[in-house]
Amino acid sequence: MTNNTRSFAVQAVSKVPEVTLGFWLIKIAATTLGETGGDWVTMSLRLGYLIGTAIFAVIFIGFVFAQIRADRFQPFLYWATIVATTTLGTTIADFADRSLGLGYPGGVTIVLGLLIASLAIWYWVEGTVSVRSITTSRVEWFYWCTIMFSQTLGTALGDSVAGADRGGLGLGYEYGAVIFGMALIVVAALYFWTKISRTLLFWAAFILTRPLGATLGDLLDKPVAQGGLHLSRFYASLILLGLITVSVALSRQRAERKGARVKIDGIETEN
Repeated sequence: MTNNTRSFAVQAVSKVPEVTLGFWLIKIAATTLGETGGDWVTMSLRLGYLIGTAIFAVIFIGFVFAQIRADRFQPFLYWATIVATTTLGTTIADFADRSLGLGYPGGVTIVLGLLIASLAIWYWVEGTVSVRSITTSRVEWFYWCTIMFSQTLGTALGDSVAGADRGGLGLGYEYGAVIFGMALIVVAALYFWTKISRTLLFWAAFILTRPLGATLGDLLDKPVAQGGLHLSRFYASLILLGLITVSVALSRQRAERKGARVKIDGIETEN
């Protein structure tokens, strides 16, 4: 580029972490915390799904605003926002499945439609749904709304496979965890040994980690008669929170590779 074209390059700052093995391990722990934490507020404290959803919606919006206002990647803020999406996803899915009486199949269908719509609108506006494009405030809102829908879908999927009521398959929490764990292994194999779109595989894995976390969370806190271990939701949530905090502190996560953008005569394109 030369001065004659009045061109220059800028680096757009990414505020999401690199997608590594550590990322996925923390994500699974965060989604499990979302299940136990969400159930603690709605069931153990007996606040109900509607009030629980309202509480976590306020927390979710607050963290997203903080994430967008941040000037760089902040690991603890990022993962706090992830936990906010997964607790909100838990209460939304439970409210739809149980309070509204949609049942698990109905809840899965509606949330799947919302997730597809979110990704489609994001792609239509930005031309990509890659995590490497999370470099503007508008894209961050698309990213976090899509994540919230994916967490909600994951909760509904986990309940649909494990639960025996409300139209669920009734396979139990142990088998549910094995099924979603195996599905993640398949996605990993496709990543390493095929040329399938990395963006597609990322979102597939992101969605599948949520029902895995949901079934693991239910396995921890559900009554023994329902196939769980009947551990305290409060203490299970505290242990998971401590595990996530230590993991984030020790993992030394870096921001996803910055997206290079080239501006030529006022027109900005991705390099």
